[in-house]
Amino acid sequence: MTGGTIFALASGAGRAAVAVLRLSGPGTAAAVTALAGRLPAPRLASLRRLRHPETGEVLDRALVLWFPGPASYTGEDSAELHLHGGPAVIAGVAEALVAAGARPAEPGEFTRRAFVHGKLDLTAAEGIADLIAAETAGQRRQALRQAEGALAGLYDGWTRRLTGLLARQEAFIEFEEEDLPAGLDDAVAGAAAALRGEILAHLADARRGERLREGVLVAILGAPNAGKSSLLNALAGREAAIVSARAGTTRDVVEVRLDLGGVPVTLADTAGLREAVDEIEAEGIRRARRRAEEADLVLVLFAADERPDAGTLGWLGPDALVVANKVDLAPAPAVIGDRAPLPLSLRTGEGLEALRSRLIEEAVARAGLAAETSLTRPRHRAALTEAVDWLAELEAAPLPELRAEALRAALRAIGRITGRVGVEAVLDVVFGEFCIGK
Repeated sequence: MTGGTIFALASGAGRAAVAVLRLSGPGTAAAVTALAGRLPAPRLASLRRLRHPETGEVLDRALVLWFPGPASYTGEDSAELHLHGGPAVIAGVAEALVAAGARPAEPGEFTRRAFVHGKLDLTAAEGIADLIAAETAGQRRQALRQAEGALAGLYDGWTRRLTGLLARQEAFIEFEEEDLPAGLDDAVAGAAAALRGEILAHLADARRGERLREGVLVAILGAPNAGKSSLLNALAGREAAIVSARAGTTRDVVEVRLDLGGVPVTLADTAGLREAVDEIEAEGIRRARRRAEEADLVLVLFAADERPDAGTLGWLGPDALVVANKVDLAPAPAVIGDRAPLPLSLRTGEGLEALRSRLIEEAVARAGLAAETSLTRPRHRAALTEAVDWLAELEAAPLPELRAEALRAALRAIGRITGRVGVEAVLDVVFGEFCIGK
């Protein structure tokens, strides 16, 4: 459903001191007038008694704000009703707005209208969605940079350069017989190759922006009774997993979400690695191996008082952090596999803060928290990869017409990221992620 005048609750659901209903669309002025009697001065809060337009029943005493377009979030006539936050008040005012000709908004419809009216581009819209969903300070900073146009600025700059190159290439085609500067065609190819290198460098980011947005996955692996569940509980600060001296207690993957140095981390406790005693444990071990294969970091836990088992040693890959638990019972080995383990005693707490600090370092290294412009979504990566491929086609193209077509295709690919070009195919995907009222 598109068009018309929409409204939605912009504040959190449930009982609260204040609830904010926002409106946008051509009938906003009429709807506000129907409930509040008259429009307040633009962008000034005015206390009004709200009435049902059909029955005249008083619904609430509320603050009313009026934002005439285009100087509003959506670019349309908009308003906000700051109500008392009781569910009955909200329901009554919503019913009155429907009676006044408005309708409930779809998810993301306010921000979609802002995009349609040129108030922001698709990357900024995605940044707003990420800002609403941010769990950590690192996510908040990245989302705010994107919402304020950091990605759009970078991609618009590349678009302008590609447009200039295409204009020069077209000039070479149209006026080949004229007195054009020598080497114009070669200059276009050289500039396109330089731009391709910049985009490739942007792509070679080890998915840091995506990891910061989605979270870093850390899987804890080890033999039964090495202390995996105890470690999960210690890092989480609560009893998230069952701890027992009986081997094989953990049958399924148990996850907790942590904030480590501003990076969201999903910590996964897994079944102990050994020869399974039944089909349920076998399935738990299969899930443990699969989670380790998916993880950004594998935390391999050994018991200092036991000989390292071959099955666990097999997971000492480049993305593994080795920990020797139970150093209160025996000293940590100098080397496990090919590296020195971090000593830990979950019984006494020795080494726990050092391990936490190391996990923060590893999470930050994988996600990145610098004030840099990073890719945050697979669709950005796919579009830029397509642009790079087209610029590679340009380098190999034997005819100037084919080089011009490659430049046009690269322009379309980058334009899809910001929504400047070929936007319709991605609108529903982008705005479908939003909550109602945004």
